[in-house]
Amino acid sequence: MTRWSRAASAVTLAGFLSGCVSAAEFPIDRGFAAVSAGAEPVTKSRSVWATNAVQQAQNEAEVHSLVTDRTIDADTAVRVALLNNQDLQAAYADLGLSVAALWQESLPVNPRLSLGVNTTTDILTQAVEGAVIANVLSYATRGRRVAIAETRVRQAQQRAIEATLRLAHETRRAYYEAAAAWGVVIELNRALVAADAAAELAAELGKTGAFSKVEQARQQAFYAELTSEKARAVMAARLAKEELTRRLGLWGARLSYEVPNGLPPLPRSVPDQSAIERLALQNRADLKIAKLELEALARSYGLTKATRFVTDLEVAAGLELEREEEVDEGDTTVTNRLTPRLEADFAIPIFDTGEARLRTAELKIMRATNLLAARAVAVRSEARAAHTAYRGTYDIAKHYRDAVVPLRKTVEDEAVLTYNGMITNTFDLLADTRARIESVRASLEARRDFFLAEVDVAAAIWGGGVAGSEPAETEVAEAEGDEE
Repeated sequence: MTRWSRAASAVTLAGFLSGCVSAAEFPIDRGFAAVSAGAEPVTKSRSVWATNAVQQAQNEAEVHSLVTDRTIDADTAVRVALLNNQDLQAAYADLGLSVAALWQESLPVNPRLSLGVNTTTDILTQAVEGAVIANVLSYATRGRRVAIAETRVRQAQQRAIEATLRLAHETRRAYYEAAAAWGVVIELNRALVAADAAAELAAELGKTGAFSKVEQARQQAFYAELTSEKARAVMAARLAKEELTRRLGLWGARLSYEVPNGLPPLPRSVPDQSAIERLALQNRADLKIAKLELEALARSYGLTKATRFVTDLEVAAGLELEREEEVDEGDTTVTNRLTPRLEADFAIPIFDTGEARLRTAELKIMRATNLLAARAVAVRSEARAAHTAYRGTYDIAKHYRDAVVPLRKTVEDEAVLTYNGMITNTFDLLADTRARIESVRASLEARRDFFLAEVDVAAAIWGGGVAGSEPAETEVAEAEGDEE
């Protein structure tokens, strides 16, 4: 019995010592530095997780200085979104939850204390029992459960990186949409000025009889149609800016920011990204998440295999104090006996031998493996498609810039000259002017499509795009040593 008592004491002592896990080892933002470092090559800005009021105030002050009464560029928009978007801050909290789960797994299960008092009716015999009950299996599997929780933390880090990249991509897309929309408004304004002057001239000529009523009506109809187009363009631009504002998380006085009235010029050339498939396989966040999912399932399978037969094992170590009174001819004799106690409690694996749990774990691993393989194939295709769109939109936008728009401008300039010389008619001039306006608008849209395709290339390589959706999450095989 002494040997058993020492064994139980050793188990209890080990559990107590391993339970001495300091809270300082698990700060609320543990692991977030890896998230910021992982996303920064794409966002070009560090990510900030405001975990207290001071940090929140610093973020708000920085956002105020970046946007109030300022015209922002794309990088500034991403910076503001990373500081101020509350959905992203909520996503970062999931990382904190995974760290809290790791902390919980690092703590052994609390031992239970059992006390009992037995008293007979004649109160001649009394017994007091006390025992400390420890879940031995939870101590034995603690290392495996901590390893699984650490894998989950790394998975949460990748999810946080993916959420950061997704917001950065959405913000850039919204920024380019808004800038292109305001660019269309500017072009329509220029066309309206020319159309207004032509309409006034037509009206004056009409008074002298040099312009027929039909030609006057054509000029005025052209001006009226341009006015309605501008109204639609202004509405579309305001809605596009509102879409950007949602990504930035702005409201109130900070809505005084502006976006440029047009897009940046096209680059002189675009880099050759023939190795885009390899880059995507190396860097895609959703692939890393799927790999970590498979790793966590493999670890949980090993734990399930190790605890297949014994799903719960508790050891109770304690003492029993028995007190007896004997009365002999008026004399009372009291005898106290102290007896050590050691008990083990576990389920006998007669009916449930763990085969069903093992099969479940194997099928989960098989499912995760197939999902990972499918995700890799999709990533390769998405990377190729993104590069094709990137190259194609650049060539189209360049063609509009170098050929279509200059030719349309030349046609309109010549039409004005011939019109002033009374060689051509009003209808032809209006048609040429409208064709030039449409070519400028198409050029803006082509340039916008190029910048959007550039964003999609980054999403195809690093993740966070619409196409790079997260793989279906599979549940971890049962890994708790103290539960079935």
